Amino acid sequence: MITLKNFTVKAGEKIILKNINYAFEKNKVYCLMGPNGSGKSTFAYAISGHPGYELDEKSKIYFEKQDITDLSSDKRAKKGIFLSFQTPLSLNGVNVFQLLRLALSGTKDPLKIKKEIEIFAKKLNIKKELIERSLNDGASGGEKKKLEMLQAAIINPKFLILDEVDTGVDVDALRSIGRFLDEFKKEKTIVLITHYSRILKYINPDKVLVIIDGKIQKEGTKELVKEIEDKGYGKTS
Repeated sequence: MITLKNFTVKAGEKIILKNINYAFEKNKVYCLMGPNGSGKSTFAYAISGHPGYELDEKSKIYFEKQDITDLSSDKRAKKGIFLSFQTPLSLNGVNVFQLLRLALSGTKDPLKIKKEIEIFAKKLNIKKELIERSLNDGASGGEKKKLEMLQAAIINPKFLILDEVDTGVDVDALRSIGRFLDEFKKEKTIVLITHYSRILKYINPDKVLVIIDGKIQKEGTKELVKEIEDKGYGKTS
């Protein structure tokens, strides 16, 4: 699905990710972990095309075997790359239907969008009044994350990067999100960036990757997460 070649990323003059070579496969769930400041969020932003991050001239990003290294974030999104943020922004005066109608203009009928919002809101246990008000206005952390999942479901991307989707959510919201993702993962690639194993009770990762000092230092199965929680990053095998 996405292949990184010599993936080196910097912000300003600081090099954050260093010469990463890795292929993320279709129909796989990846759990990406690492200490604070190790480069996890930079990884997410750089793949999605955030203009604040610069790739080294030798770095390449391939999406379905096509070179997307020089594509802008909106063009990457149209190809099927979706990023959910640690702290979703609020949009005053714009509800989720209006946002999705604009994002999917010319590709999906507005009536279909509205119907899908109702269906996925029910699956995610999102209250009707939350859908109707300005996006994320007065929403809790868990509600904001569920609204992000609703948007992802309707946009239906191929490659999802979920940056700490389990942070700031209560147990009920976490259960809704985790079970929804487990159902939604078919024919997709999902990268879960997290500090904890909580969400992995509901969606089982095929691979666990650990970034330390800007490099993928470890790769393993779900057992690696438990080892990290028990021993920390410095003492895992």
